[in-house]
Amino acid sequence: MDMQGPSAYSTASLRVAGRRDSGGDIAADPSLDTKHFRVCRFIMETGVKLCMRSVPVATACVLYHRFFERVSIHAYEPYLVAMSCVYLAGKVEEQHIRTRDIINVSHRYFNSGSTPLECDKEFWDLRDSVVQCELLILRQLNFQVSFEHPHKYLLHYLLSVKSLVNRHAWSRTPVAETSWALLRDCYHGAMVICHRPQHIAIAMLYLALNSYGVELPAGEREWWQVLCDDVMKADIDAVIADLLQLYDMEAKCI
Repeated sequence: MDMQGPSAYSTASLRVAGRRDSGGDIAADPSLDTKHFRVCRFIMETGVKLCMRSVPVATACVLYHRFFERVSIHAYEPYLVAMSCVYLAGKVEEQHIRTRDIINVSHRYFNSGSTPLECDKEFWDLRDSVVQCELLILRQLNFQVSFEHPHKYLLHYLLSVKSLVNRHAWSRTPVAETSWALLRDCYHGAMVICHRPQHIAIAMLYLALNSYGVELPAGEREWWQVLCDDVMKADIDAVIADLLQLYDMEAKCI
């Protein structure tokens, strides 16, 4: 089945492949980044339709990136892995999602306007594949499935910066909304596992402030160094450069 667009939903094509591959894709083959981008977009859209909170969706994306950091995308069906990541992330972040709901939302994603799957052999085979793949992910990640996300840091940084800015100027510019949107976009790529969460949060706020021309009071140290001791301008530039690459990739995926 071609999982990149509406097509017949084949259970067999989603089953876990029997072979293993010790070489991951994240660093080994940059040409596959576009594929991973599309699958992460699927995870995010599925999360929205399942009414998942932002952190569980972020965890699902990190699980996906961590998994394919260790194995090849040619060994396993990426959309099946994505479905299992959504299922596992719901458990990790205590927002349990039923496998039936994940399967039906995924089915609708590739078959717009279709009715939910019947509880027949095809459905139960697919459900078993999702559960088996969940176990595979756990083994590949050595059961290390709890991650520190930038979200809590960005919230803290936003509150700190807000207190330094004129409240009228702050209300006129959607700095907070833009920062959260930029952070969400980061999860389309492996950059979220390549940079420290504090640095990602600082970089998203830095980019949002610069985008709207919001200036903070000058001091002996730059505002980002006050908020995060170990961040350097080079770290911020590296995060932003990775995000801009994702936006270039998004244009190619349209």
